[in-house]
Amino acid sequence: MRIYYRGPDAVVTDGQFAWLGDPVRMVLIRDLRNVRRAHTDARRGNPRAMQVGLAALLVTAAGWSTLGTTAVLVSAPLCAAIAGISTAAYWRLRPQRWELLATYKGSNVTLYATSDVRVFNQVARALRRAVEDSRPATDGYDLVAA
Repeated sequence: MRIYYRGPDAVVTDGQFAWLGDPVRMVLIRDLRNVRRAHTDARRGNPRAMQVGLAALLVTAAGWSTLGTTAVLVSAPLCAAIAGISTAAYWRLRPQRWELLATYKGSNVTLYATSDVRVFNQVARALRRAVEDSRPATDGYDLVAA
């Protein structure tokens, strides 16, 4: 048995793919079709950076009622800058979730998911090699980015 990848959360051999997550999933390589990659935000709630930006915008909006005072002229650009920086920080640092999706025996399944892009790429590459080595070249296996 040839092992393409063995890590703490996944094992890829020439015959099987096992995700040691919760629950453990094990599939046969020969039954996989339409293997593809996907990447999304791991968390979709209200992150702290967006809350800070919203608060800064509210302070700025409240200050417009006293337009023309020195406090507003100083605080409005400062609050707008805080809102912009916190929004940019959120979009830059938001957690990502990388997934390997496939059709297994006629059902769409998530084979593997993680937020560690390095490990994800290792597992995806190992799975690609295992599938390519187990099938003739005309089978039409595609591992495409979504």
